[in-house]
Amino acid sequence: MSPDPTSSRAFYSFLTSVVVPRPIAWVSSTSADGVDNLAPHSFFTIASVNPPIVQFTSVGRKDSVRNIEATGEFVVSFTPEDLFEAVNATGTDFPPDVSEFDAAGLTREPSATVGPPRVLESPVALECRLHLLQDMGNCTLVFGEVIHAVVSEEMLDGDLPAIDALKPLSRLGRNEWGTAGTIRDITRIPFRDWPGHYDAAEPAS
Repeated sequence: MSPDPTSSRAFYSFLTSVVVPRPIAWVSSTSADGVDNLAPHSFFTIASVNPPIVQFTSVGRKDSVRNIEATGEFVVSFTPEDLFEAVNATGTDFPPDVSEFDAAGLTREPSATVGPPRVLESPVALECRLHLLQDMGNCTLVFGEVIHAVVSEEMLDGDLPAIDALKPLSRLGRNEWGTAGTIRDITRIPFRDWPGHYDAAEPAS
């Protein structure tokens, strides 16, 4: 099979079925009229470490993009598996004057440094100031500098969040969602310790 990249909708479905799993940015923003928007965006990653910048892509110019363009601020809340149905509900195409916080029964928590609220039920939030909006085809790439981060203490193992406590949701293909599943721990091999050969087909001892 050779998918046709010129058939945009079909190729979109193909790409989202093979670029998996994808973390979810649960983006809260506030319109110029003061309506709080909350939407999941599954094209999400870290764009820079210093300065700390996260990036999500909006397919089409959705309310998230329009609000961030107007105010220059947004929050990315973490999506744990126990909020699966609420995260999915906030992906509904409500009109701009309807807040997904209210429609999905979620609680606003005031942010420390930006106007849009955090999701109280979420264990992690990244408060962001707009760094760059970049239109690319039918998408808009949103880059935000993280100016404040919060995490629930019960998620921590030492100084860092523990993956088995966070229990992240991810997006897969079609209408499929994923969880962390089996967690494997392996240390990257430094060059000084390289064994001189490596056979990926050998079973691990």
